Amino acid sequence: MAQFSGASDVPDMGRRQFMNLLTFGTITGVAAGALYPVVKYFIPPSSGGAGGGVTAKDALGNDVVVSEFLASHNPGDRTLAQGLKGDPTYIVVQEDKTLANYGINAVCTHLGCVVPWNAAEEKFICPCHGSQYNSEGKVVRGPAPLSLALAHATVTDDKVVFTPWTETDFRTEEDPWWA
Repeated sequence: MAQFSGASDVPDMGRRQFMNLLTFGTITGVAAGALYPVVKYFIPPSSGGAGGGVTAKDALGNDVVVSEFLASHNPGDRTLAQGLKGDPTYIVVQEDKTLANYGINAVCTHLGCVVPWNAAEEKFICPCHGSQYNSEGKVVRGPAPLSLALAHATVTDDKVVFTPWTETDFRTEEDPWWA
């Protein structure tokens, strides 16, 4: 009968720990790789700079440069740009040929259509169900229940920057419904 020595038949403990570590690392790497897109889906990307501000973009995706913008637009113009959260937002040129300190979100509060500016009637008129908003985006005719949302529009380094509007709505003297 052969006697069992034991020492040569049992794998080295260092080798066993290495294989366990290798197995654990492989499984962890595969799991992290599979979960990464799921996590990225549920965590929205930040919209840029400190304070939640975002630089306005024109229809081609270029930053809106104020000096060029004012040279090519007239007083009273309302021009669409990409604003907060990518929403279409109007940049307003005032009568003194400066930009208003607010932007008007172009998404109708009734069903979410993009509301075009009607220069002839000097108001926003929704093509979906006829809601109307005055030149500042205050609802004047339904079925839209609320005024268009606002965003602060400031000039930083000759570019238009939109930031969230959280103060009282100057059109209604109420807290903003969108904040």
